[in-house]
Amino acid sequence: MQRAIVLSSFAACVVLLLNGCISVGPDYEPPETPMPDQWHAAVEAEFESGAPDLQSWWTVFGDETLNSLIGRAATNNLNLKVAAARIEQAAALRGVSASRYFPDIVGGASARAVQATAAQTPGGTDRRGELYQAGLTMAWELDLWGRIRRSVESADASLQASVEDYRDILVVLYADIAASYINLRTVQARIALAETNLVAQTETMELTQNRFDSGLVPALDVSQAKLNRSRTASLIPPLRQALVEAINRLGVLTGEMPYALMKELSETQPVPSASARVVVGLPAELLRQRPDIRRAERELAAQTALVGARQAELYPTLSLPGSLTLESMNGGLFNGDNVAYGFGPQLRLNIFNGDRIRSQVDAERAAVKAVLNTYEQTVLLALEEAENSMAAYANEKERIQSLETAASSAQKSVQLVTELYRSGLTDFQNVLNMEQALLTQQDALATSRGLVSINLISIYKALGGGWASSMDE
Repeated sequence: MQRAIVLSSFAACVVLLLNGCISVGPDYEPPETPMPDQWHAAVEAEFESGAPDLQSWWTVFGDETLNSLIGRAATNNLNLKVAAARIEQAAALRGVSASRYFPDIVGGASARAVQATAAQTPGGTDRRGELYQAGLTMAWELDLWGRIRRSVESADASLQASVEDYRDILVVLYADIAASYINLRTVQARIALAETNLVAQTETMELTQNRFDSGLVPALDVSQAKLNRSRTASLIPPLRQALVEAINRLGVLTGEMPYALMKELSETQPVPSASARVVVGLPAELLRQRPDIRRAERELAAQTALVGARQAELYPTLSLPGSLTLESMNGGLFNGDNVAYGFGPQLRLNIFNGDRIRSQVDAERAAVKAVLNTYEQTVLLALEEAENSMAAYANEKERIQSLETAASSAQKSVQLVTELYRSGLTDFQNVLNMEQALLTQQDALATSRGLVSINLISIYKALGGGWASSMDE
């Protein structure tokens, strides 16, 4: 009879377990996010509509050195390795949550020398010997209200959020490498221009010295020529320092020592540029492509599931505890008469806890509101970044045309005023002004060419480009 009751109880609990598909708490649905139909900056002639190729966007520059640097960073960058380790950690924590679907079974055994007093034994005789024990205990919570299911749901979303975090680091890393590389080549171009102007100004200084020695010009011309040359020479050391810093930065980004790339990158090369027009998609595609938005959405899903997991604690908990014990004195442990067991359902209900659980549920709901606002803010910031980068790219391309005209005019003006000065038809102040203007315009042009490429990189970063090349959906 007793065994029948136990079996009946077990069968009833199994039925409850199989039918216990209730999950309390809100069911997660992705937020409906209104997005603009088109980019405000897309009316510029620099952009084309269509499906942008974002997987390996850096190849538009056609620079093998840049391609190599990004390939090395994808393998060696330490921030990426940290993010990969966090994915492993999230996967393990997901396993911890899922393990609660199954019973906890603990086994143990012991052997002890014991002695019982006369008062402790039947018949009042002393008893001593060896006590052997072995047994199993089990605890199995039946997930009637979905507490475990919601916890696993939250852990799944957290794991997916850690994957998106890895992808976001990829996006930022590739953009940082490309921007640092463009900056490196821009600084090299500025150094070359400063050195070229320094040579020309040295020749001008020698010209003024010769004319002074001939009594044709005052000593003021010589002093002004020396001042101009020295001022140009003073610009070169800070540029060389910026060059060292750019190379060191690229070394760290690729997971190497700061100076490891010094020999490879020290040779001057042209500033990479992309001749093709930029293809941009629709703003709504940011929701799918930007890893930071995807991560924020997964964090919202994880937090929503926690509401249900906490709310389930308001309901009764049904578990199946059990034990099986073997105990014997002085051997014969596996004799049937030494077996003791216990098994049956156990119900537990929080009757009073000062509204602690309800307050925890309210806290989780408030956290959902906060995460939702964070998600919406992330979307707005992504739109802002994309719009700003597109506008910056278009405006800098327009600016560069004026700078090219100004630099060309300054070059021609220097040639003309120098000839006039040789002929004694103008004073040295005009030569000084034109040489200064030439250096200023050429430096601004070189900087602008670099900015155009850097702003293009910012567009691809804002669109969320790069991660699909290293990790598929």
